[in-house]
Amino acid sequence: QVHLVESGGGLVQPGGSLRLSCAAAGIFFSINSMGWYRQAPGKQRELVATHTTGGLTNYADSVKGRFTVSRDNAKNTVYLQMNSLKPEDTAVYYCNAGIKTVRDLSGSYYWGQGTQVTVSS
Repeated sequence: QVHLVESGGGLVQPGGSLRLSCAAAGIFFSINSMGWYRQAPGKQRELVATHTTGGLTNYADSVKGRFTVSRDNAKNTVYLQMNSLKPEDTAVYYCNAGIKTVRDLSGSYYWGQGTQVTVSS
């Protein structure tokens, strides 16, 4: 079984920074893309940033220039460095990854458990 384990969330003041981590654990064949989504109360889940194995990245316009997604393939971990945080960044952040396993060579998407990020003064 494959699990995505998230960490790094917390409470921070506007303008502050946080670094989220998401590590894939378990038995798997390979990982394609890894990324971050977020869901604020009363809102739909939205894409924050994605990172492919080859290093291509994509960001939501709302976080462009403030957030940076990076990846350590050796550790099967994706990070989200969040700088200049705003109250509107407050949400539960979910890690997502496309993973192939021995039993599922075509691959499936997996979600982390979510980590709360609260930006407030």
